[in-house]
Amino acid sequence: MLKIDHIIGSVSDAALHDRIHDLEHAHAVDFLLLPRQDLSRRRFRSSSEKGCDIAISLARDEQLFDGAVLMLDQHNALVVKVEAEDWLRLTPRDQSSALQVGFHAGNLHWRVRFDGDDLLVAVERELQSYTDRIDTLIKDGSVKAQFERGAVNG
Repeated sequence: MLKIDHIIGSVSDAALHDRIHDLEHAHAVDFLLLPRQDLSRRRFRSSSEKGCDIAISLARDEQLFDGAVLMLDQHNALVVKVEAEDWLRLTPRDQSSALQVGFHAGNLHWRVRFDGDDLLVAVERELQSYTDRIDTLIKDGSVKAQFERGAVNG
C-alpha cells in the first residue's frame, strides 16, 4: 500500500512538468481517478488506474485537485485525475421559468454552472432525484431537461 500524507505539487508546476512529461513517455505515470465530489476528502483508501492500493491522509490545510502530484521519484509518478462529470442541462422557456428553476436549484443546494441561458446541474446522485423536484416545471413545458454524460468537465 502506498501511503500519501501530502501533495508534492501540480503537474503544471514548472519544476515538475518536465519530469512528469518524461515519465508519461515511459508509461510510468499512474493516475488516481476521483469524482469531483471526493476532492474535499482528506482521509480515504482507493486504487489507482494501474491497481495500486493507496491510502490518503492529508493535513486539514491541503486539498486534492485535478493534476495534484501525490508521488514522484525517478521511475514513477502518481497524479490525481478528476472524472468527467454528468450534468443535467435545464433550459428555461422564459425569464419567469428561469427564476423558478433557479430558486429550486438554490433552495436544494444543487451545484450548478451557467451556459448561456441554460442552468447546468452537477448530477451527484440518482438523476431522478433532480427531475422529481422540478417535475411540474418539466411537465408544463417551463423547463426542458437534458442529461449530458461526462460533459462540461473543469
